[in-house]
Amino acid sequence: MEYFLQNLINALQWGSFYAVISIGYSMVYGVLMLFNFAHGDIFMVGTYIGFGIATLLLALTSAFLPGWMIFALTVVVTMFLASFVGVFVEMVGYRPLRGAPRASAAITGLMIGIIFETGNLIILGAQRFKFPALMEPVSYNIGGVYFTNVKVLIIVVSLVLMLALHTFIQKTKWGMAMRAMSYDFLAVPLMGVSINVIAPLTFAIGAGLASVAGILYGQAYPVLDPYMGILLGWKAFVAAILGGRGSIMGAALAGYMLGFIEIFVAMVFPSTFRDLIAYSIILVILTFRPRGFFGMAHSTQLRL
Repeated sequence: MEYFLQNLINALQWGSFYAVISIGYSMVYGVLMLFNFAHGDIFMVGTYIGFGIATLLLALTSAFLPGWMIFALTVVVTMFLASFVGVFVEMVGYRPLRGAPRASAAITGLMIGIIFETGNLIILGAQRFKFPALMEPVSYNIGGVYFTNVKVLIIVVSLVLMLALHTFIQKTKWGMAMRAMSYDFLAVPLMGVSINVIAPLTFAIGAGLASVAGILYGQAYPVLDPYMGILLGWKAFVAAILGGRGSIMGAALAGYMLGFIEIFVAMVFPSTFRDLIAYSIILVILTFRPRGFFGMAHSTQLRL
């Protein structure tokens, strides 16, 4: 039982990364009906922005500010700056192709990701960086189950962010416009809802959430790499598809489910079987539920 609970905590931590990143994929697809394949690299850029902000704040304020306050400031400032990265990607990469076939937009996303990776290498070089620890790690042992304050922080912050986003989508005017756009991409602009406002807002929120996921990832796995967003981004994309088009709840649930599957498969089988078994399970699920957990039929014809 202790071994099971230990892996349950690890699965919650790992699934939190997938859940928060996959929400960005799901939001963009739900509102604009296109896949932002640059989102994994936006996560990488947000992580590096968080690294710079955290390093600067530690140098300037560590003498008189506690670690939790430095962490909070890092999250807020990084989300603000990373949101402009999302807006930039939408305005430069996707807006000119809004009426083009979706394949063109998908290829553009891949190219933007490569530009981010290559730009990182040119500016910072190929060396890896260590994300600074913003809080002193503290270990706990409850009934033979070991966990740290960092694990608790990752899980709690992720859940709070997802709850805050759900409230924003359900209770605010902008959230209502995003839900309406997701329901009918073609008719809503005719009713006075500007897609040139909703699209950048969607990208900004997705980029901001990805940057927080990057900060949390840096606290758990502090080695930064220009290609760190590729594999994590693709797996989060799978979670977004599994959750269903435009479903925040579905993306979060699928992200945690993917984290649970990967951790518990590795607990029973050799780690080399992890991805094979995990994605075979997802393939079976999508065979019987091709729209995902909470996906619904498209109200308008997809732009092919």
